[in-house]
Amino acid sequence: MFYFIHRFGYSKEVFNSTDDWDVMWAHDYPFKKIREKMLAMKPGQKVNKFPGSGFITNKVNLATSGLKNVPQAFQIPDEKEQFLQFAKEHPDMMFVQKNNNHRGIKIEKMENLNLDDEGSFIQEFIHNPLMVDGYKFDIGIYTTLTSVDPLRIYVHYNDVLLRFCPTKYHPFDAEDRDKYVVGDDYLPSWEVPSFTKYMDDKAAFSFRDTLNAYIINSMKMDPNKMWDEIYSTIVEVYQNTETHFAKAVRNYPHKDAFFEMVRFDFVIDDELNVYLMEANMSPNLSSAHFSANAGLYEEVVDALLRLVGVVGVGQHGNTDAVRDKDILVSPELCSQHCDCSLDECQLCLPCLSPQDVSVLKSAWAERRNQGSTWRIFPPPVASPQTDNLQSADLSKLLPSNKKLIRWYQEKCKMDRTWCDV
Repeated sequence: MFYFIHRFGYSKEVFNSTDDWDVMWAHDYPFKKIREKMLAMKPGQKVNKFPGSGFITNKVNLATSGLKNVPQAFQIPDEKEQFLQFAKEHPDMMFVQKNNNHRGIKIEKMENLNLDDEGSFIQEFIHNPLMVDGYKFDIGIYTTLTSVDPLRIYVHYNDVLLRFCPTKYHPFDAEDRDKYVVGDDYLPSWEVPSFTKYMDDKAAFSFRDTLNAYIINSMKMDPNKMWDEIYSTIVEVYQNTETHFAKAVRNYPHKDAFFEMVRFDFVIDDELNVYLMEANMSPNLSSAHFSANAGLYEEVVDALLRLVGVVGVGQHGNTDAVRDKDILVSPELCSQHCDCSLDECQLCLPCLSPQDVSVLKSAWAERRNQGSTWRIFPPPVASPQTDNLQSADLSKLLPSNKKLIRWYQEKCKMDRTWCDV
């Protein structure tokens, strides 16, 4: 990571010896360890973690959230009785037991499950995974949160990470974890025969494009519904925890200081249904193990650093170059006297608070720096006629989210380059 940052003009690592720093990059969460330093942050300083993000990356919390596309799970030992009843009603279902403190999972017989293991959970095993040439795989989506209250979420759109199990799934053997668990020694995509023709020196397509081509040409199915479902699942995860995020961020002087990239890992079944397995708070971006992944990792890091203003235009979190007129919308309405108590007037300049102006300038800067990332919340605006508020579940939207959604829609009406389709 420091290799990338140094490339863009940051001269040295100084964080532990001075308060004069630009970016704090930490593997784990810094908020308890150096709380005083975090409380003394200056405008423009950036931190690559969000306070409260553990609500998403904690395996037990995510698995037992009851959210769409998260396989059924039970927290142990608190939900032991509910699990036993569920297992009785689904006698053919297989289960895995997981723990926050270790990565190892294995399908276990009912009599071997530890129903008194504190801090663990038992989760439904997806028995019909989509396979390519007999190999099970998962899909990693690099996702960046740049703001809470209002919420702004981006995914790295150009590519994804595909990881295949090293052993063919059939004949199935629960004792052989290499058949169904993706580990550090996963099978590279380019060694899967049906993918090789898309990823050799002649073609060299991305992981995402290769998977799409396989689904379209070999399965005769449309992958777009799968991607839409993946993105909507990610959004729902963040919406489910955004009040916790907002509360945690309020403890610090500059809520725009934080950004965070995590990798959401999905399994797809043979009907292209999606299942969220976990969210990795510090995804491995080292190409030491698979040097062929270096291009993907470099692209992901470069896009992340540009999106959040760590490098490139707006470096050091500077939005001074964004003018008030850049964020203005609804000229016909706002050129007249508009009552700020009315919803339709809330985006007119006299009705915007200093915090509103700061939020909109940050959103404008992110749009300028978006590159190979794609905003999945607020929802993309398809055309000037699109009204995302009409189709949204308003009960799930904070007032700040409603305002930002409306702003993106109005920008699209004024300038079609702000429309996403």
